[in-house]
Amino acid sequence: MRGSALALGVAAGYAADAAFGDPRRGHPVAGFGRAATALEGRIWRDHRGAGAAFTALCVGTVAAGALGAQRAVHGSAVGRALLAGTATWTVLGGASLVREARTVGGALRAGELDAARARLPYLCGRDPRGLTEQQLARAVVESVAENTADAVVNALVWGALAGAPGLLAFRAVNTLDAMVGHRSPRYLRFGWASARLDDVAGWPGARLTALLTVAAAGPERRAEAWRVWRRDASAHPSPNAGQAEAAFAGALGVRLGGTLRYGERVEHRAVLGAEAPPVAVADIERACVLSRRVGALAAGAAVLGSLLGSSTPFSRSAFSRSTLFSHGGRR
Repeated sequence: MRGSALALGVAAGYAADAAFGDPRRGHPVAGFGRAATALEGRIWRDHRGAGAAFTALCVGTVAAGALGAQRAVHGSAVGRALLAGTATWTVLGGASLVREARTVGGALRAGELDAARARLPYLCGRDPRGLTEQQLARAVVESVAENTADAVVNALVWGALAGAPGLLAFRAVNTLDAMVGHRSPRYLRFGWASARLDDVAGWPGARLTALLTVAAAGPERRAEAWRVWRRDASAHPSPNAGQAEAAFAGALGVRLGGTLRYGERVEHRAVLGAEAPPVAVADIERACVLSRRVGALAAGAAVLGSLLGSSTPFSRSAFSRSTLFSHGGRR
């Protein structure tokens, strides 16, 4: 049964990520990033068309390779489960996300601001220079929230929908957004296609992340998580990141958003959970625990979705035989 093999693979891949995290060397996503960088150097033009071609080549190659591998193991339940498990482990980043957040949190608890600032770029793209203890803590919690959606929930959603091709294509899209999707002079036009594609691919998982965050918040915080999510999410400049961040703000009872800096670029964002106190260092660990709960719920939902989806005529049709994309990063 196709769904059983996919469900087993997704569960095994999630367990592998939880137990081992990302490999320190030779990670396939890092290899994809190097290849994409090399391709960018050859075809970059300050034009949306060039960026669209770049995105299509990168994601299309990954999707085609995954589809080929899936067809190669089509007749073997063990092969399908192994492929799905390997792809799931490859694209998930929940354990590494929590590890990096806790590393920064540990430095802050020890009063080592310079060490915390030096480590922050491993977690997100903000300029750490001059950030205070509170600002560093806020950056960590916001990154944990957003990347719970990107590095965990969204990947599991696309895995449940489309198996290994969905998993790997989503990770390719999200990685390209992190590489070229930001609004710098070089990438404003070239990165437009990658950024918009990531918005589309991330839409379902971002909203599921918010719902699961409400569920994982606990009975004493659940209503507040729902209220802040529904009230504040749309004020965020990202159509997806605001969903997870607003829900996390309500679930944790903290204030997120405000002014932040990416290199020379400064953004003034709406405040999420304005009535709550600002983030404290202790809230980093609470965010990590919440992220792991949300990830576990998402894995359960993906396994269940894989089993249920295999029994529907839609899943047995051309949907399961075609690529779902014609198209992380971390903040």
